[in-house]
Parts: sequence; structure tokens; C-alpha cells
Amino acid sequence: MARRTRLFGSLSARFTLVTFAVALIAVLVTALVAVQVVQTVEQNQARQQLKAQAAALVASGRAAEGRVGVVGDRFALVSPDGTVTGAARGSVGPDVVRMLQAGKPVSANTTLNGKDAVLVGIPGPNGGGIVGVRKVADIAAGDAELLRGIVLALAIGLAVATAAGVLLARLLGRPLRRVADSARALAGGRRGVAIETQSVAEIDDIAQALRTLDTALATSEDRQREFLLSVSHEIRTPLTAIRGYAEALADGVIPPADVAEAGRTLSAESERLRRFLDDLLELARLEADEFTIVPQHFDARDTVGAVVRAWAGAAGGAGVALRADLPGDPIPVHTDEMRLRQILDGLVENALRVAPAGTEIIIVGGVTSHGVVELAVRDRGPGLSAEDTAVAFDRGALHARYRGARPVGTGLGLSIARALVGRLGGWIAAAPAEGGGTEFRVTLPSSDIP
Repeated sequence: MARRTRLFGSLSARFTLVTFAVALIAVLVTALVAVQVVQTVEQNQARQQLKAQAAALVASGRAAEGRVGVVGDRFALVSPDGTVTGAARGSVGPDVVRMLQAGKPVSANTTLNGKDAVLVGIPGPNGGGIVGVRKVADIAAGDAELLRGIVLALAIGLAVATAAGVLLARLLGRPLRRVADSARALAGGRRGVAIETQSVAEIDDIAQALRTLDTALATSEDRQREFLLSVSHEIRTPLTAIRGYAEALADGVIPPADVAEAGRTLSAESERLRRFLDDLLELARLEADEFTIVPQHFDARDTVGAVVRAWAGAAGGAGVALRADLPGDPIPVHTDEMRLRQILDGLVENALRVAPAGTEIIIVGGVTSHGVVELAVRDRGPGLSAEDTAVAFDRGALHARYRGARPVGTGLGLSIARALVGRLGGWIAAAPAEGGGTEFRVTLPSSDIP
């Protein structure tokens, strides 16, 4: 059953069936039209023959002498006084008689001995005339051979169309099967699959899409490998420190006076590892859509104020001034305040990591003329190049580029910020700040506070 379903579900089989169906419909329509045309032509020919015979009778004078019986039962004589004689007189009605008496030729349909017939009347020189009648069945009797020829020709046409459909289906199905084989190879893990250019435009579009997918998959997997290498390195570093101090404590090689310092080191490295794992978990939840958004109306100035108060101590300890530059009017926004706070906390933490002592970090914000809320975190750190801003929010990109050259975090913070902003319906961008450093700008839809 599955084999049968697969056979009739294939594109080649369906294309063949459609071609056959279209050809069959065309043949049936052609046959019907041909039969009608043949019948019409034969009837017209019969009318012409009857007309010629009737005209010959009138010209020969046999009609005037009343001698039309010798021609058979297909003719009748209409005298000037309207009398109808002859074997076909039953087919001649009063209307035909009146038209012949008026000197007008007649061509009409009638009956002869209860059968459908065609009628032709030729007026005589002194009124009246000759009427010829022929049964439609007699006309059609001579068409059988012609109709058989038409049917044979149409059957041959149907067979040729079906064969052409099978051939065309195979021609189209072969490149599709090759493209399908390439897609299965990609699904099986192969990369750099050679996908040939196809002659059919639509199939070549599919092939081009698969080439693009192949490149995208290879790029994504390369990034994943780099990310895993970076993750492994970041986890290994605190684990090495923790293991070293743990072994030293177990072996009793740390003097009692240094035990407290060793404990603080273990705690700091454990906290560093915990934060890294929290970032990984948060990123996984974002990508798996396993967290909720609770939108609410609030004034974004209150959120920025809370961020400044929360990070003031850490900024002061690093010798960096943290302040907000906000308008006096409310900044109405309708979004998840906790997630917005999470975004700003991450951006401030990132800025504190690179801001030199003696500089400042500014959080600015407001509502633009287009009715959107903009919040930006500016620092006076080493800044980012144009190449950096292009990959700033790719997980681990800046971390891998500047590890060992400047202070870096886990490499996940900016990626998490982009994902969060996207879930809130906004967007985030990085750009050089005026006077040096970097500005991370978050844009969100505005909303009037009720």
C-alpha cells in the first residue's frame, strides 16, 4: 500500500496523469466538435445537391409536366395553385408553399416519413416549384467511414500526448531527484555538496536555495564550533583554579594564614563559573522561547534610575562615574520592565568592564519624533571598529577577537541583550560614541502611560 501511495504521489506520476487527463479532455472536445462540423458540412452538401437537382428539374420542364416521381421519394411538386404532389408531399408545409408561390427559394429542416430531414425548394417560372427532401439518417450513413478515421486520428493523438507527458515527466523528474539527493546529503551532515545548475528556472531556484542553505549551515556550524571552543576555555579556567586550590587545601600545603584568601579565590572563581553557566542557561531559554514576557505601562526614567543606583557602588569602586541624562517629561513605554532592566544591567556591566578609571558612563533616553523610545548606554572605553559593530551581537565574536587584549566577559552578554530586545519588539545597535568609546542604543515602541 505504501509503495502504491508513493508511486502515485510522485511528481512524475502526477504529471503523467495530468497530461493524460488534459489530452483526453482535448480529444473528447475535439471529437464532439468534429462530429458537429462533419454533420453540418454533410447537411450543407446535401442541401446543395438537392438544390442542384431541383433546379435541373425546373430547367428541364419535368416539373411543369408533373413528372418528378422518377427521381424517387425525395421530391415533391408544388403547382401554382398551391397543390402539392409527389412522394415527399407530406414534408411540405404551408409556409414552404407560400414562399415558393412568392418566387422565393426555401432551405429548412423538416421530417420525411417521421424522420428528421433537410428541405430545399426552388421556385418555378410560373409559380410553385420543386421541393427536395433528404433524411438526415441517409446523410449520416455516409459519414461512418469518415468518423472512424477521425476517431482513429484522435486516439493516435491521445497516445502521442500521453507518451510526451511521460517523457516530459521524466525529464523534469530527473533534475528534481538530483536536487532531492543533494538535500538529503545536507540533512545527513555533508557540507560543500556540489549542486549543479539546472536548465529549468524553477528547479534552479530550488538548487540555488540549497546552495545558500549549504553555505549558511557551514557558517553556522563553524560559529558553533568556535563558540564551543570558547565555552570550553572559559569553563576550564575557573575549574582549573578551583581544582588547584582544592587540591592544595586537601594536601595541607596552604598555610593557615592564607586559607581565608584561598577561600575568597575559590568563591570568586565559583561565582565566575556560576555567572557563565547562568548566561548559557538564559541564552538557551531565549532561543527555546521558554520564558515569558509580561508587558506593562511604566516610565522608563524610573527603570534607568534603578539601574544607576544599583551600579553606583561598582562604578565608584572602579573609579568610573555613572550618571543618567534624561528629559524632565516621562518616557512612556509598554513592555516587560524586568526584561528592560535586565538589558540595561547587561549593557552597564559591559561598559564598566572596558571603561578606564576617571571616565564616565552615561545612560541617555527619550521619545523621538517618530514616537519610539530610545535608551542608550555610552562609555569612554577603547571603542569598536566598523568590523566590530557588524558582529558585536554575535555570541562570542568580540570575546574571541579581544580575549587577552582587553577585559572581556563570557562572550554571551550582548547576544542575550539582542535576543531580549527582539522579544520585546525592539532592536539594538552598536555605534561609536561622540568623543570616543561606544554607544549601545535600544529602541522600543512608545506608549502613553494611562
